[in-house]
Amino acid sequence: MLKTGIYVDAENIRLCGGYGMRYDVLVDLANSGNSIMLRANSYLAEDRERTESDPDYRQKLYNYHNILRKCGFKIIKKYVKRFTDEDGIVTTKANADMDLAIDAILQSRNLDRIILLTGDGDFIRLVTALQNKGCRVEIIGFNNVSGRLREAADVYISGFLVPGLLPITGEREGVEWLRGSVINYNTGRGFGFIQHHRLTREGMSNETVFFHCSKSTVENESQVFTNPMNIFEFQISPTPKDPNRPEAMNIRLVNVDDF
Repeated sequence: MLKTGIYVDAENIRLCGGYGMRYDVLVDLANSGNSIMLRANSYLAEDRERTESDPDYRQKLYNYHNILRKCGFKIIKKYVKRFTDEDGIVTTKANADMDLAIDAILQSRNLDRIILLTGDGDFIRLVTALQNKGCRVEIIGFNNVSGRLREAADVYISGFLVPGLLPITGEREGVEWLRGSVINYNTGRGFGFIQHHRLTREGMSNETVFFHCSKSTVENESQVFTNPMNIFEFQISPTPKDPNRPEAMNIRLVNVDDF
């Protein structure tokens, strides 16, 4: 079994499209396949001044912390500090990067696999240090992910594509929606294939499904479908001519900046 640790740079994730991320799905990911979750840490900011003066903020924040604890995460808090410059402008700072890096290095002696959730390029050196200690490092990020960080990781996965990690509009209607990206598109004939993931107890697998541009609400198909960075939401249905052949339907482009 691969002993797995999860380290969440929660403020970076929250500010870069991962607000509302489901921590229980991270646990499922860490415990899938030939892996078992041994450590799970989330590094959070807390405005202690506001906690003491705003009961609603305190209640929401602590409820959130309790949800994470129930999922099996240890919470490491970094308290917000305020700085006033000579012009009277107040700035705040609550950086837990050093705490995360030290914990990951120290705890890696008992780990085989580390899942790091961040897009911050400051963690590149941490990734290589963990790899040099024999750990496999997987990065999950959302928006504004450092290109060099993606390259340094053993595997990079867009958080938008991890099944269930972020809610999809329409799921509450009882209809399954999936997210994926196009891996092949024939601009002349208007069809291609979308790759998406399935998360089961055996692990996260890659699957592909055929699609035709006529089944989408996308404009400028040739430009949109040929961009491998674009993310789409869609449903899967049997084709009318062959019920055994699935096809992507109701394809819509995801504006990741809305997250």
